[in-house]
Amino acid sequence: MYLNSVTIVGFVGADPEHRQSRNNGANFTVLSVATQRSWKNAQDQWSSKTEWHRVCVFRPRLAEYVAQAIKKGSHVLVEGSLISSTYERPNGKGKRATSTKITSWSIRADAVRKLDRGEPEPEAVASDSGPSDHAPEPTEAASF
Repeated sequence: MYLNSVTIVGFVGADPEHRQSRNNGANFTVLSVATQRSWKNAQDQWSSKTEWHRVCVFRPRLAEYVAQAIKKGSHVLVEGSLISSTYERPNGKGKRATSTKITSWSIRADAVRKLDRGEPEPEAVASDSGPSDHAPEPTEAASF
């Protein structure tokens, strides 16, 4: 069995950016999400480390939603898969110049859910079963 699944919960570090792929011209949205891990060290004091994750949204409707609804500081849940990109960077000049292969990792988002409290969620689409007393699942609105 093979599985490539990622779920992170964190805060957006900057407003999402719309970009266009060089290869096929496809539009996508990129955002940066910070997660934090905390633990007690050997001296019984709390330590923490922040990790930054690059999130790419290729699904057109989800990319549009993220660009409009998600802003710097938003609390989000992201579900998707890991993707890698490898490129070569030259080191030095002249006859002894070498190159180094660099691999960067990002998350290809399948769903982005806004977790901020106090902001209204998108309204549910009316269903055949009639009105409902409960709020819709945000992933329904965000995973298009």
